[in-house]
Amino acid sequence: MENRKVVIIGDGAVGSSIAFSLVLNNAINEIVIIDVNKNKALGDALDLNHGMSLTTPKKIKAGEYDDILGAHIIILACGVSQKEGETRLELLARNEKIFDSVFAGIKPYLDKDAIVLVVTNPVDVLALYTYKKLGLPANQVIGSGTVLDTARLKFLLSQETGIDPRSIHAYVIGEHGDSEVAAFSVTSIAGVSIKDYCHSCGKCLDCGLKKLGEIAYEVKNSAYDIIKMKGATYYGIALAVNRIIESIVNDQHSVLTVSTYIESEFDGQIKDVYLSLPCVLTNRGVKEIIRPNYSKEEIAQLIKSARILKETNI
Repeated sequence: MENRKVVIIGDGAVGSSIAFSLVLNNAINEIVIIDVNKNKALGDALDLNHGMSLTTPKKIKAGEYDDILGAHIIILACGVSQKEGETRLELLARNEKIFDSVFAGIKPYLDKDAIVLVVTNPVDVLALYTYKKLGLPANQVIGSGTVLDTARLKFLLSQETGIDPRSIHAYVIGEHGDSEVAAFSVTSIAGVSIKDYCHSCGKCLDCGLKKLGEIAYEVKNSAYDIIKMKGATYYGIALAVNRIIESIVNDQHSVLTVSTYIESEFDGQIKDVYLSLPCVLTNRGVKEIIRPNYSKEEIAQLIKSARILKETNI
């Protein structure tokens, strides 16, 4: 079997949830967990190994930075988590220092063909920072971006329409954060635009633009609501990461809204920034960006989102 080794750096609630989701993923054959709290990593590795007879067998271990050698994918889930009332961008100062320390450990063992997946928030800013610090090609440094936001949007649209969320084509683009954009102009069910479908489905009394706006607001604020209720979000992002990893290791050419490097888009109005757009993912990372026909309003919102991220870049 070709290289399907994944290294997770950071074994907090997000990192350990990602590890668990990957144990259930038949596409992975080796998982390494690295954390400054070595006992926590050892304990999680042992706990996961105990379930090996109940899933597809794979190697799982707590490791050190030299275990990065030969890894296909390195997941950066290290750093402090978002507190109640704190925006993702406000996390930057605290997590920048942690990333600098991690980079020092990674660099001696980093394979030139490895793919680095940044999950830590603010994911777009830290993905750009990772790209510039590690020196890998841009297509090999990816942020988890708005894959989770897009899944949240599909779930809420499913709740309103009664349609399987897997049959809803929708995208949240831009920042994974407060300036994200729900691209309803390119959202559809079986080729029918979501706006047309909403006018005809009869599932709710308050259909149309107002309802879609409420859904977009709920998607954007989902993390704040979850953090308020349980202190942190980790299951949803773990599933989103699992889906990204699956697409990469199986070379699926899936279209996912990962955060990727934008050299220049929309006549140069967005450049030198990481943000989420629909991307084709292969075993080499991002192959290409798909460019749907967004509305003028959505493009304006996306450009504004990019400017916010540019102003926040390290």
